Amino acid sequence: MTDGTNDFAIMRQTYAVLVRHFIEGHKQAEIADEMNLSTSKVNRIIALARRTGMVKISIETPFQRLMELEKQLIATGLVKAAIVSPTVSENDNTRLSQVGLAAAAHLTETLRDGDVLGISGGKAVAAVVDALTVERPIDVQVVPLTGGVQGKYHTDVNHLASRLAERLGGQSLQLHAPLFAERAEQRDMLMQMGAVKEVLDLGRRATTCLVGVGSITTPGSSYFDLHPLSAPDRAMLPGLGVMAEFLGHLVHDRGQVARFALNQRLVALRPDELRNCDRVIAVAAGEDKVGPLRSVLRGGYISTLVTDEETAKDVLEIKGEPA
Repeated sequence: MTDGTNDFAIMRQTYAVLVRHFIEGHKQAEIADEMNLSTSKVNRIIALARRTGMVKISIETPFQRLMELEKQLIATGLVKAAIVSPTVSENDNTRLSQVGLAAAAHLTETLRDGDVLGISGGKAVAAVVDALTVERPIDVQVVPLTGGVQGKYHTDVNHLASRLAERLGGQSLQLHAPLFAERAEQRDMLMQMGAVKEVLDLGRRATTCLVGVGSITTPGSSYFDLHPLSAPDRAMLPGLGVMAEFLGHLVHDRGQVARFALNQRLVALRPDELRNCDRVIAVAAGEDKVGPLRSVLRGGYISTLVTDEETAKDVLEIKGEPA
């Protein structure tokens, strides 16, 4: 983790505290409750901001350009909230770690005792879990939204649910079923099994969801980690208008779930079922995620986007075409 990444998380938290206190007029105890911080930490943040000159007639921040990108993303009407972290490297792993830290900070600020947190598997959610720290335990239930993937331990949804609950101080459920059944009939049977149905029904009642967005257009695309496809089948997908993977589902560039045989074998919630969730946080960064993010945004499946500066710029405009 780079020092710049940590600086961004600290500065963003400081900025949020200062806006609430000096512009919106919230008391320190109210801010502490809203952001899952101790009152003493809020007091220290404000005191440090005064000493370092951040508090003047207006609030100054070196990340103003990032806040402007967030406003532009919200102005599209495709998300209710956005968090944009600085792009400090062209390395995809570094970018994802940086975005994961920003998403982790947002998650700890917004989760409350009694919440149900639904999650997908994947590298993005793993990056959030790796970056997560809390000042106090948060009594949440973490629930998988999809079946698991063998051989992908670090990014498997059940493993991530267990780790995330442990870090938050909550409890987790496990979904003991594969992401892909062998046949559609087997999938239907699995979805009706008591243990599987119980977990997915709780996922449908999630108050917050944390999800990744997969690509399908490059050789190293994350979708093919979930289910290997032959080269001809891979080449066929873009021609069918398929652009993204979301909760294991192949999604068209305009946001609709594709009529593709593999989608009928998924043990997972449908993307449109997340629309019942109060807060769906999508985490993604990198050039190969731009098209998939635009697809998922158009589908109306997410309410909060956490990404980095360069990805945000590309999502807002590709080859001069607005999102």
